[in-house]
Amino acid sequence: MDYYNSIKELLIDNELTKKAKDYSKNKSEVYTYYNVGKLLKEAGKCYGDNIIGEYSNKLVVEVGKKYNRRTLFRMRQFYNLFGNQKVSRLATQLSISHYIELLPLKDINEINYYIDVCKRNNLTRDELRERIKNKEYERLNEDTRNKIVSNEDLELVDTVKNPILIRNTTGNYDITEKMLQKLILENLNEFLDELGEGYSYVKNEYKIKIGDSYNYIDLLLFNYIYNAFVVVELKVTELKKEHIGQTLVYMNYIDEHVKSINQNKTIGIIIVKVDNKFVMHYYKEGRMISREYELI
Repeated sequence: MDYYNSIKELLIDNELTKKAKDYSKNKSEVYTYYNVGKLLKEAGKCYGDNIIGEYSNKLVVEVGKKYNRRTLFRMRQFYNLFGNQKVSRLATQLSISHYIELLPLKDINEINYYIDVCKRNNLTRDELRERIKNKEYERLNEDTRNKIVSNEDLELVDTVKNPILIRNTTGNYDITEKMLQKLILENLNEFLDELGEGYSYVKNEYKIKIGDSYNYIDLLLFNYIYNAFVVVELKVTELKKEHIGQTLVYMNYIDEHVKSINQNKTIGIIIVKVDNKFVMHYYKEGRMISREYELI
């Protein structure tokens, strides 16, 4: 088989498609990566691994500079990774630029996790890159990762990262509760993503009246997936019993005065400082789950 000319023809067709049919650029790119990668793998079996270097030297002259050794290597890598899947399915999931970000990953379960996250949240390539950089998958606990692989239903607490990252724009790690709240609000979308999926912001300093006095919930959120309000209390000291009691009082207030009858019980989150890190404790139906919390 004339592998070189078959590869050259695929690449030329791809270039023509990108110019003539804007709507089908991504599908053409994915098909090209897949099919060229398959031919490169077969050619390597016949002529050895050096064939990529030999072909790239000719292709950069005859087709375009971007088809260098690195690009051909990526194409073969793409096929090695996804060769057991239908290319038509791959072409409808992500763009080739997304897949390129995933190629350095070794764990197929991690790759599938990021593919699903991209699809559900319509992540751009740069947003995907940031999540990989922050090791989002690695910060899920082992039980959660096992549930994802076996397609089990996840609880709200399963998707919370460990540790959770908050962007620190002050450069100061000796912060107050107000400063911590300010950092969260400055990068609210990032904070909500760190908690998991389905969170939306309701209000900070949410005012409630208990007896004759007014109290203020640091952050009130709502999770539309789990259909529940979420009370978030911020503390920059170690966890104390009064923190737990205060948060439970706030949760009960939201349950009695704010949530509707068709919504689930309120979830409580306390962020406290432990050994210069922040630990997140979840309270739901008497359960408590802790998470480290880091300023970055």
